[in-house]
Amino acid sequence: MNLTLHVWRQKSRDSEGRLVEYKAENISPEASFLEMLDVVNERLTEKGEEPIHFDHDCREGICGSCGMMINGVAHGPLGGTATCQLHMRHFNDGDTVFVEPWRARAFPVVKDLMVDRSPLDKIIQAGGYISVNTGSAVEANTLPIPKQVQELSMDAAECIQCGACVAQCPNGAAQLFTAAKVSHLGLLPQGQPERYERVVKMVEVMESYFGSCTLFRECEAVCPKEISVSFIARMNRDYLAAKFKSR
Repeated sequence: MNLTLHVWRQKSRDSEGRLVEYKAENISPEASFLEMLDVVNERLTEKGEEPIHFDHDCREGICGSCGMMINGVAHGPLGGTATCQLHMRHFNDGDTVFVEPWRARAFPVVKDLMVDRSPLDKIIQAGGYISVNTGSAVEANTLPIPKQVQELSMDAAECIQCGACVAQCPNGAAQLFTAAKVSHLGLLPQGQPERYERVVKMVEVMESYFGSCTLFRECEAVCPKEISVSFIARMNRDYLAAKFKSR
């Protein structure tokens, strides 16, 4: 396959960026999108040019490191897929592909396709944990958890913190991410003691960095783990309940 790439190049967060055209030639249809960029980078290095910088780690759709706008869509055209899992067979020979970093005020560009996603870490630091001293580990079946509750909690826990929901949202909101992190603990018995304190702390930090949710559902559409916006409704209910309890 031969493709024409228009890739965002930016030296630092303080410098101006621009789209630069590159040719991706003789690319295997079975290569992943990141492997295609690896080939382009190898050829740039051979010519003495600076390679394209982008985030990646596991390349198995687990870590959430990879992430870029591909033709204006977070993670590209294939739903339920992280960038590292997107293969070139989903493009056509001769295609023109635009590759840009996450576009969100809360995610300033570090270099090229790399952005600073630390505001998501701030939300986790505010309350995405259980701090109650539970003592030593007990036998797993001591605390029965209904299967429906367990499965719903694990659905929320699938969030890999990639930031696609923020990048795709017209408002730059992080409600889907925050709701997933609030819910996967708030649904389980172990998370109940701090349930309402947790949601208030995490939502307040979220609102200090990100825009407001108006339920466009763009976040749900591009989430590589297909997390439902129903978790946002659950988070909002818990937040309102927490505010009434504090009175």
